Amino acid sequence: MKSFFRHALQALILLVVALISALLAMRSAIHGREVAVPDLVGKTPVEARRVAEGSGFQFEVERQYYSPTVAEGRILSQLPPAGAQIRRGWQIRVAQSLGPQRMEIPNVLDQSQRAAELNIRRRGLDVGAIAQIPVAGGQPDQVIAQDPAPSAGSISVPKISLLASQPPPAQAFVMPSFVGQTLGNVTAVLKDAGLKVGTVTEVLPAGGPGAASPAPQPSPASTIISQNPAPGGKVVAGSAVNFEVR
Repeated sequence: MKSFFRHALQALILLVVALISALLAMRSAIHGREVAVPDLVGKTPVEARRVAEGSGFQFEVERQYYSPTVAEGRILSQLPPAGAQIRRGWQIRVAQSLGPQRMEIPNVLDQSQRAAELNIRRRGLDVGAIAQIPVAGGQPDQVIAQDPAPSAGSISVPKISLLASQPPPAQAFVMPSFVGQTLGNVTAVLKDAGLKVGTVTEVLPAGGPGAASPAPQPSPASTIISQNPAPGGKVVAGSAVNFEVR
């Protein structure tokens, strides 16, 4: 029995040693491929790419910024930073310097959105984000704000974002039931709500000649027997409501 436990303990120790060795070997294999990221700041994109790819990394110029300290065309910043330990094959993303800001930011306020975009691109700048906001009484697609502001200095990115106006959404109503009411009263109610009377058809009493006939000038005292849109439907300001009356 003692011999059995002794052999079992030895087997367990050997298993633990084997697991530790495997973990160390795996860790060595993983970290053994890690290398220090080279310093690319200040180099041209061609030089930086050659250095990065020579160290086993991918290289991409991601953005461009103005800089008063780094010459135009040189690498301004990088990610991961120089000296970081990462695995070969990873990508180094860099920003390229545009040099000091030399262009004046144009004033595109009150221009149409399309005219503003053309004006910005004509000056060698890029159009950034474009947002729209409802403005009552404003001209549709008119620029009401820009970022950076006109003639701004010390900007970092050669992009201008725009905020343009758009008409406010039409006011919506839930259509009530007008059945049983007189046409004259309903006409006044619709006018106050910003709606209008559409087609009015007079339905003749049963046994009369014909089923229905248009009523060019229906009587305000006529009683509404059906409507379109139906009660409960949604309509917007300016919509027409059609009736059948008797």
